[in-house]
Amino acid sequence: MDMQGRTHIELQELLGLRHYVQHIELFSTPLQRSTLLGLHRSRLRGRGMDFDQVRAYQIGDDSRSIDWRVTARTGEVHTKVFHEERERPTFIVAEQSLHLFFASTGCFKSVLVAQVASIFAWASLQHNDRVGGLVFDDNGVTHTPAHRSQHSVLHFIQALADANQRLQQTMSQDLKNPLIEALQQALRLTRTGSLIILICNERHLNDESSHLLRRLAAQAELILLPVSDPLEHCLPTIGPARFALADSSTSIDTHNPRLRQQWQEKGAAYQAAWQNLAQQLGAALLPLSTQFGALEQLQAINLQQVLGTQAGS
Repeated sequence: MDMQGRTHIELQELLGLRHYVQHIELFSTPLQRSTLLGLHRSRLRGRGMDFDQVRAYQIGDDSRSIDWRVTARTGEVHTKVFHEERERPTFIVAEQSLHLFFASTGCFKSVLVAQVASIFAWASLQHNDRVGGLVFDDNGVTHTPAHRSQHSVLHFIQALADANQRLQQTMSQDLKNPLIEALQQALRLTRTGSLIILICNERHLNDESSHLLRRLAAQAELILLPVSDPLEHCLPTIGPARFALADSSTSIDTHNPRLRQQWQEKGAAYQAAWQNLAQQLGAALLPLSTQFGALEQLQAINLQQVLGTQAGS
């Protein structure tokens, strides 16, 4: 991959990811149990009804649902049973802030987020769900209302590409945690019963963002995808090193054993915090790393196993 592909991603590349959805089992076909959260029948899609089964007639059943063919064949009155057609609007909250404009290996975290968010958007549309979301950066939030249409997905992906292309190392500003505003917006914009897919910087989790995620979990299903880089969890021994962000920089001695231990402990603390929160919320936790490609990581996902483990804990 060239340097442009590592640091930024074009709209055309995000559009092309739709061709890979069939190779990633994020959602099952309608005839199978959903691989992505076995909860798809827990939300309504209006007044539509799908045929479920035929069983013996019981007092109180609607006589209009009697299956006369089966009744004539068996000599016993049978009725058709229907279940309500379900909907789970998918709302993708994806970060494109300067916090993600970094990687020690592979593509930048911002590129990885854009790729994963696009794949989830295409997969949701293919699964016939309404798709929308928020793209947030250091300057605010771009909202795409959820609709069951390719136009909605294209609008969301365009917002991703635009925000990604705006990122540049020379940006000079007092960086804050942009996740807070994004979650506040999500609380206002998402409807009860939505599926919220959050793809953000691993280090944005704090008391305030945790509180907002708890509020979201009370009204929606959550999939949490915190993004990190290997360097954030293990400091390589390379001697004196200088780190720069916008107009500020700092130098450290990577040979310092105490510094290396503190560095590793801080990374592990963020991982543990996400794990604890996901367990408390009953949410799927799928950490992402710049060490691996987006397709490789999504192909390795087994959400049923993740959710089953959390349910039994």
